[in-house]
Amino acid sequence: MTQELENKFAGELEKNQGIIHKVCRTYTNNDAAHKDLFQEITIQLWKAYPKFRGDSKFSTWMYRVAFNTAISLYRKSKRNIETTQIYDNLKELEYQDYDDSKDNQLKLLYKAIHSLNDIEKALALLYLEDKNYKEIATTLGISEVNARVKMNRTKTKLKNILNP
Repeated sequence: MTQELENKFAGELEKNQGIIHKVCRTYTNNDAAHKDLFQEITIQLWKAYPKFRGDSKFSTWMYRVAFNTAISLYRKSKRNIETTQIYDNLKELEYQDYDDSKDNQLKLLYKAIHSLNDIEKALALLYLEDKNYKEIATTLGISEVNARVKMNRTKTKLKNILNP
């Protein structure tokens, strides 16, 4: 990979790392698992970046890789994580902790989201990011109509969890 490509990747990753934190917070229950998943998503993004064609926004592509990594990693009962060499630019990337203690409502929402299935979690997270149905459908690889139907069901399920 060229130095220019490495620099571009590092810049995009640093600018959009909040996406990874949100996916990690949605699919993990503790800080150690959060950090492990963050690292694995970063590695998978790094491996896949040379194939990123720019057909979609970087953030949309990043969500897709992050969701797929989180879902496949945590569906396995036995985790065998392969390590990969991290190049100099990525070693300098500053990890920024995500602090969810500021807002109790946010904690309650994440707790409710944790009880959803994998697709519902992804839908809820993308919806909270103000993604439109077309972007949600593209990110998850489903039709726009299917995204709307699933989103309505997910909203109803979350309402029932938060207001029993």
